Amino acid sequence: MRFQVSREIAFDYLVDPHHRPEWQSSLSRVEEVTGEPRVGQRWVDVTKPGVRPLMETTELVRPTRWTERGTWRSFAAVLTLTFTEADGGCEVAVDMRLEGRGLARPAAAILNLASPAAVRSDLRRAARILATR
Repeated sequence: MRFQVSREIAFDYLVDPHHRPEWQSSLSRVEEVTGEPRVGQRWVDVTKPGVRPLMETTELVRPTRWTERGTWRSFAAVLTLTFTEADGGCEVAVDMRLEGRGLARPAAAILNLASPAAVRSDLRRAARILATR
């Protein structure tokens, strides 16, 4: 996904949970954010459907790579964003996988098919927001 800002600006915006409801379509708000972005930072995503996964930053290498892990009941999701320099801005690559335990395994497999398109749509929204600032 192309951003028309430096990778430092894109990185700082995307990894800060406080900004997430601006660009992530499934979120109403975030709660219980522990401190500034860093490995070990935690927060709760309050989604529009009402799911409240516990999120945690598991990797933060500014401005090149960031990973979060979210858990809710029998589900776990891992999202990694990789930032590279590009002419006139940066590229943000996405790797996402959703896992389900037990009876949640088939639902996770289906969600893995739909999730990449949703994440790309959200990143396009974030790129538009940053391009206007």
